[in-house]
Amino acid sequence: MKRVFGVSLGSSQRDHTAQVQMLDEPIELQRKGTDGDLSRAEALIREIDGRVDAIGLGGIDVYLYARGERYTVRDGLRLMQAAEKTPAVDGSGIKDTLERDAVRYIAAQTNLLTPKTRVLMVSAVDRFGMAEAFVELGCPVVFGDLIFSAGMPYPITTLDELADIAHRILPEMGKMPFTMLYPTGKEQEGPQDEGRFREYYDAADVIAGDWHYIRKYLPERIDGKWILTNTTTSRDIEELRRRGATHVATTTPVMGGRSFGTNLIEAMIVALAQKRPEELGHEGYSAWLQRLRLTPRIEDLGGGPA
Repeated sequence: MKRVFGVSLGSSQRDHTAQVQMLDEPIELQRKGTDGDLSRAEALIREIDGRVDAIGLGGIDVYLYARGERYTVRDGLRLMQAAEKTPAVDGSGIKDTLERDAVRYIAAQTNLLTPKTRVLMVSAVDRFGMAEAFVELGCPVVFGDLIFSAGMPYPITTLDELADIAHRILPEMGKMPFTMLYPTGKEQEGPQDEGRFREYYDAADVIAGDWHYIRKYLPERIDGKWILTNTTTSRDIEELRRRGATHVATTTPVMGGRSFGTNLIEAMIVALAQKRPEELGHEGYSAWLQRLRLTPRIEDLGGGPA
């Protein structure tokens, strides 16, 4: 059996283990949160290094991309380099393909996405492929990178402006402690400032992007809106149902009762391929995604037909 282990800076309350079959290969997927403790995450990676087939780094990015440029997050790189024997990945190797395809799939298979659908994308520099797919579809999009990562009420409305801002600020932001940029540990257990920046939620039909950024300022009511995100638990789904969301779509399928993050999916591919990430490259990852035929999970929360 292949063993894929996810080490996350996120809350330990979201820990989960599942056994799945992929291409007739049994795989154990395990996610363990370290409650925002970077040193604890690093120690755990060193402990399991060489004892599992691949490691996924969750709750943190190592690399961010914008218009072909790659930016490094220092704390993420520290964790990746702690794994000296086992390949460690952060999900960025497959996000461009997987999440771009998820938008196209939902547009083709449901009525949830049309060129008139207004999108709030809470953070786009960590999933630029998804951002480009919304724009290609013709959706009016607000990119909330400065709103949700820095608390600045400045909506970005074009990919050109997003790329320009990324080029100017990401080199320095990548040097900052990651906990200053992203909810970790207990911050992931509920909205931090419920209702702040509500006007951006209210103006959207779909709220897309990282779940913890979506939840950061989530209003009490989001009636009639639907969510496209990365990983959710049953508790997250019930919270969105209570707040009035019509649907939840995750870019990764449900496995063992919940959706896992792209970091664990990428780690699973690395384990199956038995290759280092640099050996796979973009083409190798794309081929494996096609082979696995992963499609988004779309759940109707009772708010109307898709």
